[in-house]
Amino acid sequence: MAWIVLVLSGVLEAVWATALGKSDGFTRLWPTVIFGVTVVASMAGLAYAMRTLPVGTSYAVWVGIGAALTVGYAMVTGSESATLVKLLLITGIVACVVGLKLVH
Repeated sequence: MAWIVLVLSGVLEAVWATALGKSDGFTRLWPTVIFGVTVVASMAGLAYAMRTLPVGTSYAVWVGIGAALTVGYAMVTGSESATLVKLLLITGIVACVVGLKLVH
């Protein structure tokens, strides 16, 4: 169960990171609200997962999922360029996250 919560929390990290960027310094209401709700839920899920999973592994997986999804979303929506090098590096992050799950 901790792994499922951790993965969902990583997804929420990507949501809050994206909402933070769209909030224009907390001057836009809905992105700010989405940021606030998802940052709390994401941190709560991370904290829950850390009750049974190692802190370092939990944090690395949480950040890896959030970072990969955040940059992936930015590339799909066109706010960030998609290059072969970026895609390979994001694939490397995902592979490392999967590797951490496999060795745990």
